[in-house]
Amino acid sequence: MEQVIVLGSGPAGLTAAIYAARASLSPLVVAGREAGGQLMLTTEVENFPGFPEGIQGPELMDAMRRQAERFGARFVDDDATGVDFTGHPLKVTVGDQTYEAEAVIVATGASARWLGLPSEQRLRGRGVSSCATCDGYFFQGKKVVVVGGGDTAMEEALFLTRFATEVVVVHRRDALRASKVLQDRARAHPKIRFVWNAVVEEVLGDKSVEGVRLRDVKTGETRVEPCHGLFVAIGHDPNTGFLRGQLDLDERGYVVVHDETRTSVEGVFCAGDVADHRYRQAITAAAAGCKAAMDAEKYLEARHAAPLASSASS
Repeated sequence: MEQVIVLGSGPAGLTAAIYAARASLSPLVVAGREAGGQLMLTTEVENFPGFPEGIQGPELMDAMRRQAERFGARFVDDDATGVDFTGHPLKVTVGDQTYEAEAVIVATGASARWLGLPSEQRLRGRGVSSCATCDGYFFQGKKVVVVGGGDTAMEEALFLTRFATEVVVVHRRDALRASKVLQDRARAHPKIRFVWNAVVEEVLGDKSVEGVRLRDVKTGETRVEPCHGLFVAIGHDPNTGFLRGQLDLDERGYVVVHDETRTSVEGVFCAGDVADHRYRQAITAAAAGCKAAMDAEKYLEARHAAPLASSASS
């Protein structure tokens, strides 16, 4: 029987593990086969406090993991394949192993939707990004391309105008799905140009992005759009498939939380991008991980004190 199981090993999960371990809860962290979360795809992190010169994403996650291990957190580097939250103890299945716990912290994050191109995967972190807030600063004085037509794409494009000389928005249709206010702002911005009815067929460049090959979906014609960066802004999917039917999820699949970290099941807490589709930053995920661990600790204290209180009164 574990006191706490943490699902996920991004900034939220590892911060939760650090706090839970320091509270002598000896957490078991189900880290996942692709441990570390989305920061493992980020070359340079310059907006995480405490690193004035910046830090590599994988380096930051490795340091956080070692910090959690130092205080007694234990790790299973595999994916959670199922849970049973219908009663206590809470159960988590990892492969053919089932673990039981008094409390669970869900911090499995969200995954950016990608275009699915080999060239896109090869150049991730070398000019290909899914987060303008994270990486926009690196494109000062450069031209970038944003793919997408929803609110996220417009927000990314508008943010990138602070740094880039030109932002080219590529959309597969001739109309945007974004809210009218964001559409109006993007269309009116002098740095933003739209390419309609087009898709990115290939990301060009050897060591870094040098351009994208676009294909017109109506005519089939292709052309090259030179650029230094490609921002894929077609949405995120929360990693909650194994939680369906066990926790309340919203219409997009994100975990519904109450009072910051509490889920629909007593003893199950939540932190990070698996519930947050607004901020999606390492620092906000870490803060949520701290809150979830502290809430889990208080929950366990109350759970253990209840029998003692009733026996003392009798």
